[in-house]
Amino acid sequence: MTFRVAMDIGGTFTDVVRYDERSGQVVASKAPSTPGDLAEGVFAALDRVGADPADISFFVHGTTQGLNALLERKGAKVLLLTSEGAADVYQIARGNRTRMFDLRYRKPVPLVPRERVMEAGGRLDWRGRELVPLDEAAVRRAARRALAEGFDAVAVCLLFSYADPVHEVRAGEILREELGDRVLVVLSHEAAREWREYERTSSAVLEAYTGPVVRRYLAGIGARFAERGLGVAVHVMQSSGGLVNAAHAMARPLQTLLSGPVGGTMGGVAVARLLGGRRNAICVDMGGTSFDVSLVVDGRPDIATEASIEGFPVLMPIVNLHTIGAGGGSLAYAEAGALRVGPESAGAVPGPACYGRGGLRPTVTDANVVLGRVDPEWFAGGLMSLDVGAARAAVSGLAGELGMEPVRLAEGICQVANAKMAQAIRTITVEHGIEPREFSLVAFGGAGAMHAAFIARELGIGEVVVPRFPGAFSAWGMLEADVRRDLTEPHFRAQDDLDGGAMAQALARLEAAASRELAGQGVADDRRRVEHAVDMRYEGQDYTLTIPLLSAEEPASPGFLERIAARYAEAHTARYGHATPEAAVEFVLLRSTGLGSFPRAQAAPPVVQEQAAAVRTVVFDGVEYDTPVVRRAALSGQLSGPAVVVEETATTVVPPGCLVSVDEFGFLIIKVAS
Repeated sequence: MTFRVAMDIGGTFTDVVRYDERSGQVVASKAPSTPGDLAEGVFAALDRVGADPADISFFVHGTTQGLNALLERKGAKVLLLTSEGAADVYQIARGNRTRMFDLRYRKPVPLVPRERVMEAGGRLDWRGRELVPLDEAAVRRAARRALAEGFDAVAVCLLFSYADPVHEVRAGEILREELGDRVLVVLSHEAAREWREYERTSSAVLEAYTGPVVRRYLAGIGARFAERGLGVAVHVMQSSGGLVNAAHAMARPLQTLLSGPVGGTMGGVAVARLLGGRRNAICVDMGGTSFDVSLVVDGRPDIATEASIEGFPVLMPIVNLHTIGAGGGSLAYAEAGALRVGPESAGAVPGPACYGRGGLRPTVTDANVVLGRVDPEWFAGGLMSLDVGAARAAVSGLAGELGMEPVRLAEGICQVANAKMAQAIRTITVEHGIEPREFSLVAFGGAGAMHAAFIARELGIGEVVVPRFPGAFSAWGMLEADVRRDLTEPHFRAQDDLDGGAMAQALARLEAAASRELAGQGVADDRRRVEHAVDMRYEGQDYTLTIPLLSAEEPASPGFLERIAARYAEAHTARYGHATPEAAVEFVLLRSTGLGSFPRAQAAPPVVQEQAAAVRTVVFDGVEYDTPVVRRAALSGQLSGPAVVVEETATTVVPPGCLVSVDEFGFLIIKVAS
């Protein structure tokens, strides 16, 4: 077994990267995804890179099965069991403060209607001490209803179970005894052991809603791989950017919700590590429909402890991703006499007009074709030939409607798209006090490298990095990720009540549990490490910031309170622009993250293949340039723009005034003129 394989299963294509541990050779390809049976697309992609399952020593993949089920509202039929008197928590939810005065705002329709919520007697207090025993008969009634009415899953969220899960644990035992394996049972303290009743309920419901779909998919693909001789565990990317084996992902399916997109962020982490001094990166993934932005800060992924997905809050570590509807397939149209681009997309079918599949409306890809920025004869490595005439006809039709010259409109389409993508980057940087000019722009996805230099110029970013195989970069990033397990424990303490020794003991327990979890994932003892943090706030605040700790023992050391308060003030200033160092702080939650590393892929440097460049006319800022079109495999040294660099999975556009070079890892480094 010599191949390490990573795969990103998207809605249109399945991307695959194969790394040969003997030679260091890296090969990437893609195959059309097969929605009816995703395994068929997976094996087709494996065949394209020559990887027999029996020869695979490590396999990881990302999947959007759970996310798609949520987006399309095709998830499981869920019964929600809550504490007596708390049945309306999930329906009431929370008001949206950011849209308080929006008369058109509508709360998301709950995934569990009110008539599918049941109550069970029993109560703990806020410390987790029992006040009223659990009503086990009510739990059994819920189980009988779940069987009688054909529910796929039962989510259990009982008051104060984050403090002590004793009632939820017993409810889970009863439900599994009554239901067996026929119905998925989700306990809120396992999905999210954190305070905030609605958010914890929402997390449990999301796991119950998407869980059966994810479990069926993982069980099916695991069985298919076993039939073909795969002798190692199937690993899955989590929303946190870490890996787990399929068995754990089936037990905690919520953590795979953003499994596919975060691979690109972890690839950005690997790029920052390989490129040495470049510790900060803005990762942009531009595909056919969407544009995803994420950050690498000081060599680490930007991870939040909670997020909102489709309007539903979820409590779990999750890579901060900002997504807008902007991609190569985004449609251009006229509205009130002005040009608009996206978010509507031509999709895979019919796709852009230049694909020759019946599309008639102009897209961003069609605009690039009209401007000469795409090689129509060698698109996607020669897998497709583009219809230039159809692209021109589509753009000309809209140009006539707006009273513009077609080539000028084509540039306008690209400029509008670039402006939208630049604004998406500002949303995740400038609006959070981060200066994008201090970052490199790592561009990937099928269309990312085509627009990256223009976006960088608009934001004042001086450098663009285009990694190898940009169209399959998310899959490559999965090969560079660590196994990750996140554990939490409530630890409510006011500043005056802090017992550093007790906090250190609690962290030691979490560290031991995290190490056991990593051992269960097959991580060797010398490849495990555990990091700790504490959620803090000022007295009177409602929300917290997560502050890293140096070790599990640090809280027991002299001067800890002063040091951690200073760290919190620094983080508060960075996040909100101010701090109140004289104010008392509170401690809310302890976090321990277990990380297990695998040997890093030592990719062999790419071999330069001599090949003459073609020359074609390309338009930049309304001026026609005779521009070299260079195969990436033939590029070495430096090349001044304008230039177009083509490869199997993407096209890189280097505007006039920019300089592109190839580094020792085969990455393209574009110096962007201001």
